[in-house]
Amino acid sequence: MTIDAPAWRDLPRRPVDAVALEARAKELATRSIKAASQAAAHELTIRCMDLTTLEGSDTAGRVRGLCTRARLPDPEDPECPPVAAVCVYPSLVSTAVEALAGSTVKVASVAGAFPSGQSSLELRLGDIRAAVADGADEIDIVMNRGAFLAGDTDTVVAEIAAAKAACGAAHLKTILEVGELGSYEAIRWASMLAMAAGSDVIKTSTGKIGAAATPPIALCMAEAIREYGDLTGASIGLKLAGGIRTAKQASHYLVIVNETLGTSWLHPDRFRFGASGLLNDVIAQRRFRATGRYTRFSDLPVD
Repeated sequence: MTIDAPAWRDLPRRPVDAVALEARAKELATRSIKAASQAAAHELTIRCMDLTTLEGSDTAGRVRGLCTRARLPDPEDPECPPVAAVCVYPSLVSTAVEALAGSTVKVASVAGAFPSGQSSLELRLGDIRAAVADGADEIDIVMNRGAFLAGDTDTVVAEIAAAKAACGAAHLKTILEVGELGSYEAIRWASMLAMAAGSDVIKTSTGKIGAAATPPIALCMAEAIREYGDLTGASIGLKLAGGIRTAKQASHYLVIVNETLGTSWLHPDRFRFGASGLLNDVIAQRRFRATGRYTRFSDLPVD
């Protein structure tokens, strides 16, 4: 559900209490998770994960290998659930679609001049349409941070809305690149604008800069989703990317999402981890529960 333009101007813009936000995020990170719940958290983490390859050296063979792993993340355990999606560049969408045919794994594609977003709108929209035409289920774009930081919110909203229209039936994830926004207040406002413009999901980071997801940022974005939902009735998804490397970290983020948005968000339709480096740590924890022995990381699959 999107707020009809220009009603987004009526969205509340107010300061964020950084001290209270960080204290709340820290408190949630201390919640103890019992062994049975840890097992469920590991399963959920895998099911909510987007495996990603976004390198200039990507090949069709590499994408096929990643898709094989997406179907069965742990080749030693046929009960291991598949991940949510595989994310690739637009030129490799058709390869991923073919490799994942018959599975539940979605094909996502970065588009719109990822990761900078610095090209003409016409080129960015063409990038999106091409990826969707090749079969992408989901499109990840980057918000125009230059326009946002310059206070040109009209352009920010108009471009995201145009990207949503170009997506057709595909879901749109808008990356805020939170490390470049400067404050929690800016992150909250960018979240509200992206949702009002039509984003199905808001996402922390491209993973191409050092600063990315942190618990306070995740909490800030989750609270914005909750507030936007209270205002409009919309249920917007959240994707956390960048810097999440361990199963323990992932579990803390699941607590934040659960406590802020509720159990209905603990599902790949509404929540994702964009952190391929996380998968092997989760697999190692699952194997430890099954065998009582820690697996050497050298024995785990290499993406």
